[in-house]
Amino acid sequence: MNTHIVTGVAGFIGSHLAETILKQGDGIIGIDQFNDYYDPKLKHQNIVNLQQYPNFKLIQADIQELNWQELLQTVDVVYHQAAQAGVRASWGKNFFNYTARNLNATQVILEAAKQVKSLQRIVYASSSSIYGNAATMPTPETLCPQPVSPYGITKLAGERLCWLYQQNFGVPATALRYFTVYGHRQRPDMAFHKFFKAAINDEPISIYGDGKQTRDYTFVSDAVAANLAAGEIPEAIGEAFNIGGGSRVTLIELLTIMEQVIGRPIRKNYVERAVGDARHTSADISKAKQILGYSPQVSLTEGLTKEWEWIQSIYTS
Repeated sequence: MNTHIVTGVAGFIGSHLAETILKQGDGIIGIDQFNDYYDPKLKHQNIVNLQQYPNFKLIQADIQELNWQELLQTVDVVYHQAAQAGVRASWGKNFFNYTARNLNATQVILEAAKQVKSLQRIVYASSSSIYGNAATMPTPETLCPQPVSPYGITKLAGERLCWLYQQNFGVPATALRYFTVYGHRQRPDMAFHKFFKAAINDEPISIYGDGKQTRDYTFVSDAVAANLAAGEIPEAIGEAFNIGGGSRVTLIELLTIMEQVIGRPIRKNYVERAVGDARHTSADISKAKQILGYSPQVSLTEGLTKEWEWIQSIYTS
Protein backbone atom coordinates (compact mmCIF):
# COMPACT_ATOMS: atom_id res chain seq x y z
CA MET A 1 0.00 0.00 0.00
CA ASN A 2 1.30 3.44 -0.94
CA THR A 3 0.76 6.43 1.33
CA HIS A 4 0.18 9.98 0.10
CA ILE A 5 -0.19 13.37 1.71
CA VAL A 6 -3.08 15.66 0.79
CA THR A 7 -2.74 19.19 2.15
CA GLY A 8 -5.99 21.10 2.46
CA VAL A 9 -7.66 17.72 2.90
CA ALA A 10 -10.83 19.20 4.41
CA GLY A 11 -11.25 21.60 1.52
CA PHE A 12 -13.26 21.25 -1.65
CA ILE A 13 -10.83 19.55 -4.03
CA GLY A 14 -8.63 18.04 -1.32
CA SER A 15 -11.47 16.06 0.27
CA HIS A 16 -12.55 14.63 -3.10
CA LEU A 17 -8.98 13.71 -3.99
CA ALA A 18 -8.36 11.99 -0.65
CA GLU A 19 -11.62 10.06 -0.87
CA THR A 20 -10.80 8.79 -4.36
CA ILE A 21 -7.33 7.64 -3.27
CA LEU A 22 -8.70 5.91 -0.17
CA LYS A 23 -11.28 4.07 -2.29
CA GLN A 24 -8.40 2.78 -4.42
CA GLY A 25 -6.84 1.21 -1.32
CA ASP A 26 -3.93 3.57 -0.65
CA GLY A 27 -3.31 5.48 2.57
CA ILE A 28 -3.74 9.20 3.13
CA ILE A 29 -2.16 11.55 5.62
CA GLY A 30 -4.51 14.51 5.47
CA ILE A 31 -3.31 17.90 6.65
CA ASP A 32 -5.59 20.86 7.28
CA GLN A 33 -5.52 23.93 9.48
CA PHE A 34 -9.33 24.31 9.56
CA ASN A 35 -8.94 28.09 9.45
CA ASP A 36 -11.97 30.38 9.47
CA TYR A 37 -11.83 31.71 5.89
CA TYR A 38 -15.19 29.98 5.68
CA ASP A 39 -17.20 28.03 8.26
CA PRO A 40 -14.98 25.23 9.66
CA LYS A 41 -18.15 23.16 10.22
CA LEU A 42 -18.38 22.69 6.44
CA LYS A 43 -14.77 21.51 6.38
CA HIS A 44 -15.43 18.98 9.12
CA GLN A 45 -18.42 17.72 7.14
CA ASN A 46 -16.13 17.26 4.13
CA ILE A 47 -13.99 14.70 5.96
CA VAL A 48 -16.72 12.63 7.64
CA ASN A 49 -16.49 10.03 4.86
CA LEU A 50 -12.69 10.00 5.02
CA GLN A 51 -12.61 9.20 8.73
CA GLN A 52 -14.39 5.90 8.06
CA TYR A 53 -11.24 4.56 6.37
CA PRO A 54 -8.58 2.90 8.57
CA ASN A 55 -5.91 4.13 6.11
CA PHE A 56 -6.75 7.80 6.80
CA LYS A 57 -4.78 9.86 9.30
CA LEU A 58 -5.71 13.48 9.98
CA ILE A 59 -3.20 16.09 11.13
CA GLN A 60 -4.81 19.36 12.16
CA ALA A 61 -2.00 21.90 11.96
CA ASP A 62 -0.44 24.84 10.15
CA ILE A 63 1.75 23.50 7.33
CA GLN A 64 4.59 25.77 8.42
CA GLU A 65 4.72 24.26 11.91
CA LEU A 66 5.14 20.61 10.87
CA ASN A 67 8.33 18.54 10.60
CA TRP A 68 8.18 17.94 6.86
CA GLN A 69 11.43 15.97 6.59
CA GLU A 70 9.98 13.44 8.99
CA LEU A 71 6.57 13.38 7.29
CA LEU A 72 7.99 12.88 3.80
CA GLN A 73 10.01 9.80 4.74
CA THR A 74 6.97 7.55 4.53
CA VAL A 75 5.00 9.00 1.60
CA ASP A 76 5.10 8.62 -2.17
CA VAL A 77 3.22 11.68 -3.42
CA VAL A 78 2.30 15.03 -1.89
CA TYR A 79 -0.84 16.54 -3.38
CA HIS A 80 -0.44 20.13 -2.25
CA GLN A 81 -3.99 21.49 -2.43
CA ALA A 82 -3.88 23.82 0.59
CA ALA A 83 -4.06 27.51 -0.25
CA GLN A 84 -5.62 30.79 0.73
CA ALA A 85 -8.27 31.12 -1.94
CA GLY A 86 -10.35 34.04 -3.15
CA VAL A 87 -9.43 36.54 -5.85
CA ARG A 88 -11.50 39.46 -4.53
CA ALA A 89 -10.51 38.89 -0.90
CA SER A 90 -6.80 39.03 -1.74
CA TRP A 91 -6.74 42.84 -1.82
CA GLY A 92 -6.11 44.79 1.37
CA LYS A 93 -5.08 43.96 4.89
CA ASN A 94 -5.51 40.18 4.62
CA PHE A 95 -2.83 39.80 1.95
CA PHE A 96 -0.41 38.39 4.53
CA ASN A 97 -2.61 35.26 4.64
CA TYR A 98 -1.97 34.77 0.93
CA THR A 99 1.80 35.06 1.19
CA ALA A 100 1.88 32.80 4.25
CA ARG A 101 -0.47 30.07 3.01
CA ASN A 102 0.30 30.11 -0.73
CA LEU A 103 3.99 30.93 -0.78
CA ASN A 104 5.66 30.28 2.58
CA ALA A 105 3.79 27.00 3.11
CA THR A 106 4.83 25.78 -0.33
CA GLN A 107 8.48 26.69 0.29
CA VAL A 108 8.55 24.70 3.56
CA ILE A 109 7.44 21.53 1.77
CA LEU A 110 9.87 22.00 -1.13
CA GLU A 111 12.79 22.73 1.20
CA ALA A 112 12.20 19.50 3.11
CA ALA A 113 11.77 17.53 -0.13
CA LYS A 114 15.37 18.38 -1.12
CA GLN A 115 16.58 15.81 1.39
CA VAL A 116 14.03 13.04 0.73
CA LYS A 117 15.04 11.09 -2.36
CA SER A 118 12.27 8.51 -1.96
CA LEU A 119 9.56 11.07 -2.69
CA GLN A 120 8.06 10.42 -6.12
CA ARG A 121 6.08 13.61 -6.72
CA ILE A 122 4.79 16.91 -5.42
CA VAL A 123 1.66 17.98 -7.28
CA TYR A 124 1.15 21.70 -6.75
CA ALA A 125 -2.36 23.09 -7.16
CA SER A 126 -1.96 26.22 -9.27
CA SER A 127 -4.63 28.35 -10.90
CA SER A 128 -5.78 29.89 -14.16
CA SER A 129 -5.54 33.17 -12.23
CA ILE A 130 -1.84 33.26 -13.09
CA TYR A 131 -2.77 34.16 -16.69
CA GLY A 132 -4.87 37.21 -15.88
CA ASN A 133 -6.46 38.68 -18.99
CA ALA A 134 -4.87 36.26 -21.41
CA ALA A 135 -4.34 37.51 -24.96
CA THR A 136 -4.80 34.04 -26.46
CA MET A 137 -7.95 31.90 -26.23
CA PRO A 138 -7.79 29.00 -25.57
CA THR A 139 -4.74 29.78 -23.46
CA PRO A 140 -1.67 27.51 -23.73
CA GLU A 141 0.81 26.96 -20.90
CA THR A 142 3.49 28.77 -22.92
CA LEU A 143 1.71 32.12 -22.65
CA CYS A 144 3.51 34.61 -20.40
CA PRO A 145 1.64 34.82 -17.07
CA GLN A 146 0.17 38.23 -16.22
CA PRO A 147 -1.89 37.93 -13.02
CA VAL A 148 -4.42 40.69 -12.35
CA SER A 149 -4.99 39.90 -8.65
CA PRO A 150 -2.78 39.54 -5.58
CA TYR A 151 -4.08 35.96 -5.29
CA GLY A 152 -2.83 35.19 -8.80
CA ILE A 153 0.56 36.68 -7.93
CA THR A 154 0.98 34.30 -4.98
CA LYS A 155 -0.11 31.22 -6.94
CA LEU A 156 2.37 32.06 -9.70
CA ALA A 157 5.13 32.62 -7.15
CA GLY A 158 4.42 29.20 -5.62
CA GLU A 159 4.69 27.65 -9.07
CA ARG A 160 8.00 29.37 -9.72
CA LEU A 161 9.33 28.06 -6.40
CA CYS A 162 8.46 24.54 -7.55
CA TRP A 163 10.56 25.01 -10.69
CA LEU A 164 13.50 26.40 -8.73
CA TYR A 165 13.56 23.36 -6.45
CA GLN A 166 13.00 20.97 -9.32
CA GLN A 167 15.78 22.42 -11.46
CA ASN A 168 18.34 22.99 -8.70
CA PHE A 169 17.71 20.09 -6.34
CA GLY A 170 15.78 17.52 -8.39
CA VAL A 171 12.56 17.84 -6.37
CA PRO A 172 9.97 15.98 -8.50
CA ALA A 173 7.38 18.77 -8.74
CA THR A 174 4.58 19.36 -11.21
CA ALA A 175 1.79 21.97 -11.31
CA LEU A 176 -1.87 21.88 -12.32
CA ARG A 177 -3.47 25.14 -13.36
CA TYR A 178 -7.13 24.71 -12.40
CA PHE A 179 -9.80 26.52 -14.40
CA THR A 180 -12.84 27.28 -12.17
CA VAL A 181 -13.45 23.94 -10.47
CA TYR A 182 -17.00 23.33 -9.23
CA GLY A 183 -19.13 20.55 -7.77
CA HIS A 184 -20.41 19.25 -4.44
CA ARG A 185 -18.49 20.51 -1.37
CA GLN A 186 -17.64 23.73 -3.24
CA ARG A 187 -16.64 26.60 -0.96
CA PRO A 188 -19.50 28.92 0.05
CA ASP A 189 -17.68 31.96 -1.37
CA MET A 190 -17.59 30.43 -4.87
CA ALA A 191 -20.08 31.53 -7.52
CA PHE A 192 -22.09 28.35 -8.12
CA HIS A 193 -22.53 27.75 -4.41
CA LYS A 194 -23.67 31.33 -3.86
CA PHE A 195 -26.00 31.25 -6.87
CA PHE A 196 -27.71 28.02 -5.86
CA LYS A 197 -28.04 29.10 -2.24
CA ALA A 198 -29.59 32.40 -3.34
CA ALA A 199 -32.03 30.50 -5.57
CA ILE A 200 -33.17 28.38 -2.62
CA ASN A 201 -33.84 31.54 -0.62
CA ASP A 202 -35.35 33.37 -3.63
CA GLU A 203 -32.72 36.09 -3.29
CA PRO A 204 -31.14 37.97 -6.21
CA ILE A 205 -27.61 37.00 -7.21
CA SER A 206 -24.96 39.62 -7.85
CA ILE A 207 -23.61 39.76 -11.39
CA TYR A 208 -20.35 41.68 -11.61
CA GLY A 209 -20.29 43.72 -14.82
CA ASP A 210 -22.35 42.89 -17.91
CA GLY A 211 -22.57 39.12 -17.48
CA LYS A 212 -20.72 38.49 -20.76
CA GLN A 213 -17.52 37.40 -19.05
CA THR A 214 -16.61 33.76 -19.72
CA ARG A 215 -15.10 30.97 -17.66
CA ASP A 216 -13.88 27.49 -18.47
CA TYR A 217 -15.68 25.34 -15.88
CA THR A 218 -14.15 22.09 -14.60
CA PHE A 219 -16.04 19.49 -12.58
CA VAL A 220 -14.24 18.34 -9.44
CA SER A 221 -13.94 14.68 -10.45
CA ASP A 222 -12.06 15.74 -13.58
CA ALA A 223 -9.66 17.79 -11.43
CA VAL A 224 -9.13 14.71 -9.24
CA ALA A 225 -8.34 12.55 -12.27
CA ALA A 226 -5.76 15.11 -13.40
CA ASN A 227 -4.08 15.00 -9.97
CA LEU A 228 -3.85 11.23 -9.97
CA ALA A 229 -2.27 11.22 -13.43
CA ALA A 230 0.16 13.99 -12.50
CA GLY A 231 1.20 12.00 -9.43
CA GLU A 232 2.12 8.93 -11.45
CA ILE A 233 3.38 9.84 -14.92
CA PRO A 234 7.16 10.48 -14.97
CA GLU A 235 6.92 12.96 -17.85
CA ALA A 236 4.87 15.30 -15.63
CA ILE A 237 7.91 16.29 -13.55
CA GLY A 238 8.93 19.89 -14.17
CA GLU A 239 5.80 20.63 -16.20
CA ALA A 240 2.69 22.77 -15.71
CA PHE A 241 -0.66 21.67 -17.11
CA ASN A 242 -3.93 23.50 -17.78
CA ILE A 243 -6.85 21.59 -16.29
CA GLY A 244 -10.09 22.81 -17.84
CA GLY A 245 -13.46 21.21 -18.34
CA GLY A 246 -14.17 22.18 -21.94
CA SER A 247 -17.31 24.01 -20.78
CA ARG A 248 -16.58 27.65 -21.53
CA VAL A 249 -19.74 29.80 -21.43
CA THR A 250 -20.69 33.36 -20.55
CA LEU A 251 -22.14 34.06 -17.12
CA ILE A 252 -25.52 34.78 -18.73
CA GLU A 253 -25.44 31.39 -20.51
CA LEU A 254 -24.43 29.71 -17.27
CA LEU A 255 -27.42 31.17 -15.44
CA THR A 256 -29.75 29.93 -18.17
CA ILE A 257 -28.45 26.39 -17.63
CA MET A 258 -28.81 26.82 -13.86
CA GLU A 259 -32.43 27.89 -14.31
CA GLN A 260 -33.06 24.74 -16.35
CA VAL A 261 -31.45 22.61 -13.63
CA ILE A 262 -33.48 24.12 -10.76
CA GLY A 263 -36.66 24.56 -12.78
CA ARG A 264 -37.34 28.22 -12.08
CA PRO A 265 -35.97 31.70 -12.88
CA ILE A 266 -33.04 33.16 -10.95
CA ARG A 267 -33.31 36.79 -9.82
CA LYS A 268 -30.36 38.92 -10.93
CA ASN A 269 -28.78 42.09 -9.61
CA TYR A 270 -26.17 43.72 -11.84
CA VAL A 271 -23.34 45.42 -9.94
CA GLU A 272 -20.04 47.02 -10.84
CA ARG A 273 -17.26 44.82 -12.20
CA ALA A 274 -14.94 43.47 -9.48
CA VAL A 275 -11.30 44.54 -9.51
CA GLY A 276 -8.95 41.59 -10.13
CA ASP A 277 -11.43 39.40 -12.01
CA ALA A 278 -10.16 38.19 -15.38
CA ARG A 279 -12.60 38.96 -18.18
CA HIS A 280 -12.28 35.56 -19.89
CA THR A 281 -10.67 32.19 -19.20
CA SER A 282 -10.32 29.31 -21.62
CA ALA A 283 -7.95 26.37 -21.19
CA ASP A 284 -5.93 24.83 -23.98
CA ILE A 285 -5.73 21.31 -22.51
CA SER A 286 -3.85 19.66 -25.39
CA LYS A 287 -0.69 19.28 -23.29
CA ALA A 288 -2.59 17.61 -20.45
CA LYS A 289 -4.27 15.30 -22.97
CA GLN A 290 -0.97 14.35 -24.55
CA ILE A 291 1.14 13.80 -21.42
CA LEU A 292 -1.39 13.02 -18.67
CA GLY A 293 -4.04 11.36 -20.81
CA TYR A 294 -6.44 13.92 -19.36
CA SER A 295 -9.90 14.10 -20.84
CA PRO A 296 -12.75 15.86 -18.99
CA GLN A 297 -15.74 13.56 -18.58
CA VAL A 298 -18.47 15.66 -16.94
CA SER A 299 -20.57 18.15 -18.90
CA LEU A 300 -21.62 21.45 -17.38
CA THR A 301 -25.30 20.47 -17.15
CA GLU A 302 -24.46 17.14 -15.51
CA GLY A 303 -22.04 18.76 -13.06
CA LEU A 304 -24.46 21.55 -12.14
CA THR A 305 -27.19 19.00 -11.51
CA LYS A 306 -24.93 17.14 -9.06
CA GLU A 307 -23.99 20.34 -7.26
CA TRP A 308 -27.63 21.47 -7.06
CA GLU A 309 -28.59 18.16 -5.42
CA TRP A 310 -25.85 18.67 -2.83
CA ILE A 311 -26.75 22.31 -2.17
CA GLN A 312 -30.36 21.31 -1.51
CA SER A 313 -29.21 18.61 0.91
CA ILE A 314 -27.30 21.09 3.10
CA TYR A 315 -29.69 24.07 2.99
CA THR A 316 -33.15 22.47 2.94
CA SER A 317 -32.71 19.47 5.22
